[in-house]
Amino acid sequence: MTDGEAVEIACADGVRLGGHRWRERDRPAKAVVVVNPATGVLARYYHRYARFLAGHGFEALTYDYRGIGASRPARLRGCGYRWHDWGTRDFEAALRFADELAAGRPVMVVGHSIGGFLPGLSASAPRIDRMLTVGAQYAWWRDYAAARRAGLVLKWHVAMPLVTALCGYFPGRRLGWLEDLPAGVANDWSFRRARMELSHPAAERDAILGRFAAVRAPILAVGVSDDELGTPRAIGRSLAYYAGAPRTQVELQPADFGLAEIGHFALFHSRFADSFWRDMLLWLEQGRNPWPERTLHGPTLPGGTP
Repeated sequence: MTDGEAVEIACADGVRLGGHRWRERDRPAKAVVVVNPATGVLARYYHRYARFLAGHGFEALTYDYRGIGASRPARLRGCGYRWHDWGTRDFEAALRFADELAAGRPVMVVGHSIGGFLPGLSASAPRIDRMLTVGAQYAWWRDYAAARRAGLVLKWHVAMPLVTALCGYFPGRRLGWLEDLPAGVANDWSFRRARMELSHPAAERDAILGRFAAVRAPILAVGVSDDELGTPRAIGRSLAYYAGAPRTQVELQPADFGLAEIGHFALFHSRFADSFWRDMLLWLEQGRNPWPERTLHGPTLPGGTP
């Protein structure tokens, strides 16, 4: 297997995204998997995971959203990009690109954090055959873990918008808080309301909800018990928008992996290649939940009112 092949993904509005295609050239892939990053995380963080997928018979596509990493413009200040653009334009383009690569084979999505929510904004999302999400939510502050909520609110909902207003973008790299972000993305995070669609103009809300409802792909939503952002309530809130899809929500424990903590980001680290990465292949290959004993029931389940 070769390293990732650099590709360029053209969005409908003319923006071009940098990405990589991962595959084994000596055998056809069983499906194409689009890997959607978390907010402020470079696509290269997921390259080892994409290489793992390629080594197990999948073709993987990694890419950076506009304003991030290989898709960052020369000047970030004033570019105006928002989360909405990441879903309606960037993921839409990546999904179409993957569909062309698939040539009739299944197209799947693995989405981390906001990357598990963005597909519902895409007009082409009904093309998705299966989804795996990890800590997927859209940063409604009341859903943060209670013990960490005050500090997270101060950091992401007080300090981040103030710094963003001062600089014209969020200098996350300089602060050691993830990557730099366009002002619109940072403010979407800081000022998100309980109902996601209220962040969009009133005339667009029904169409947005209709796109989520049109997704029919089975979704396995993975959470970790010590994830302060992707709590069961936060994940359930985002899952509820996928009203037309079969949805299963599981919560893993650090002890399941012999660890004291995992948090929001670690499951895509290569130290999980022989555990979480290997286990989740059962979902991608067969649509079977690898962790049935960790399935959540009750009020956190999707299907209710977010």
